Amino acid sequence: MRSSILLRTIAGVLLVSVLPRSAAGQGLEYVKAHYTKYEYRVPMRDGARLFTAVYVPKDASQRYPVLLTRTPYNVGPYGVDKYKPDLGPSPLFGKAGYIFAYQDVRGRWMSEGEFVNMRPHRPEKPDKTAVDESSDAYDTIEWLTKHVDGNNAKVGQYGISYPGFYTAAGVIDAHPALKAASPQAPVTDWFVGDDWHHNGAFFLPHAFNFLAVFGRPRPEPTTKFKHVFDHETPDGYDFFLRLGPLANADTRYFKGEVGFWQEVMAHGTYDDFWKARNLRAHLKDIRPAVMTVGGWFDAENLFGALECYKRIEATSPKASNMLVMGPWHHGGWSRGDGAALGDVRFNSKTSEFFREQIEFPFFEFHLKGKGTPSLPEAFVFETGRNQWRRHDHWPPKDAAARSLYLRAGGKLAFEPPGEDDSQAFDGYTSDPAKPVPFIDWTGVGMEKEYMVADQRSASRRTDVLVYETAPLEEDVTLAGPVQAALHVATSGTDSDWVVKLVDVYPDDYPDPEPNPAGVRMGGYQQLVRGDVMRGKFRNSFERPEPFTPNEPAPIAFTLPDVYHTFRTGHRIMVHVQSTWFPLVDRNPQTFTDIYSAKEPDFRKADQRIYRSRKLPSHLNVLALP
Repeated sequence: MRSSILLRTIAGVLLVSVLPRSAAGQGLEYVKAHYTKYEYRVPMRDGARLFTAVYVPKDASQRYPVLLTRTPYNVGPYGVDKYKPDLGPSPLFGKAGYIFAYQDVRGRWMSEGEFVNMRPHRPEKPDKTAVDESSDAYDTIEWLTKHVDGNNAKVGQYGISYPGFYTAAGVIDAHPALKAASPQAPVTDWFVGDDWHHNGAFFLPHAFNFLAVFGRPRPEPTTKFKHVFDHETPDGYDFFLRLGPLANADTRYFKGEVGFWQEVMAHGTYDDFWKARNLRAHLKDIRPAVMTVGGWFDAENLFGALECYKRIEATSPKASNMLVMGPWHHGGWSRGDGAALGDVRFNSKTSEFFREQIEFPFFEFHLKGKGTPSLPEAFVFETGRNQWRRHDHWPPKDAAARSLYLRAGGKLAFEPPGEDDSQAFDGYTSDPAKPVPFIDWTGVGMEKEYMVADQRSASRRTDVLVYETAPLEEDVTLAGPVQAALHVATSGTDSDWVVKLVDVYPDDYPDPEPNPAGVRMGGYQQLVRGDVMRGKFRNSFERPEPFTPNEPAPIAFTLPDVYHTFRTGHRIMVHVQSTWFPLVDRNPQTFTDIYSAKEPDFRKADQRIYRSRKLPSHLNVLALP
């Protein structure tokens, strides 16, 4: 069991989780000695001026490409005499020579204008002053290439998480000077799979903790914009259970001051509000070279990274489109060595490898013409075997479709069930008052380690169904999306359905060395992938439908891709449950608008998972030979 320190200020956590920080930067003295800092207010087409800090190499013997980052999190320190201690995605860039431009996006910190969360893209602009994030990126690049001395007329853009969204927006109708872009963990769709919602289910601590700080208004440009939130407990399970229905968040804590929280609560379906914020629909006819980066264990924007790559691949066949996926949490590739996450070891310094062998060569080639374009289309890390793989497509073209069936007696097999009885099922009672915890330690947020966490405590719950194979006689490698195809029934009129894919280690699995924490890995049940479907959206995110109590209904949804090998002697396990708290808010299990639900709406429900030949429940996967 772990315990986390009480987070007195979520603001610090947000900055750590979304801003790139290298393991060891160039150092403040190096930056001051080799760069001159300028601050500009760059005009946009509608007259708004965006605050932009620019660091230019003092060596004027050559021209340099511009590396642009657009962020809502601030470009500080502010003042031409105050310097960042390191520049660029990693220390390699500052020492290789680039012009670095950092911009506060419209309406944040020192930039003018109104801030709009995930500002909708406007492909058909009604007039010359209509703006979106693509036009702001275009106007910024236009100004920088014309007004910053010493640039070589080539621009790259990069960013992680929200800055990843701005990077992805920048490649749409891109400025001709934008030659290379790296959206890293980009936000793409806030209802279907990124951040706040997964398949319509609300990710409560992530949304609450972020918006409690980030969501506060900024009336005027400022260099000081700090808010804190104190949960007054280290126990997030207890805090959010005591919160009760979601409507209490505003009345108790936000007091009408967090505008975007109110907007989220007002849009409980995939309506025009959310559709307008789906950037995927506009990722087409892409011209710059794109390297999308994500982490297999990114709790926030794993969906966005995979979707950004796949969308560009589908709509822009002539584009230079590359995917990089490593065994990382959110932004983990930009800091630390990437050798482990939680209790799970990856047996190499994966983040250092990425920064040195993938990210730096990508920008050097496209912005300076250095090196050779030897990077594959998909440079992906295979967990389980723990090794980098190069593929010319993702998912790999030789991956074959297979199905893992839920069977009687808690068994899991690649062969379908033989029972003809359509009523063959397993059941449990789901109680919103006693939801299944998503971690077995104490934490107040969406703990990043949950993505690989030990599932043994969940396996012992009576409200979690567990299915597993016998010990594997050979390696099984899954590469690509995992589709859950269930036949279910509930005594209620709505329900969540959580599916988890788990790697069960042998009992004699060796403990890590060194092992100061005394971690015991024998029998460890590592979460490989888990996700949730809010049942009322099973047929449409736009038009929710109630369940008919106790009648079988099909549920199908796709979990984000995996690239994982279940080694010989391991077992493959699947969990099915209806609560995963407080990671996912509580479903009342009655058909209602959950964002305005009242306490009496929350009721127990008896759940069934069918597993007959007629009504098989299974996972559809892609397996390598």
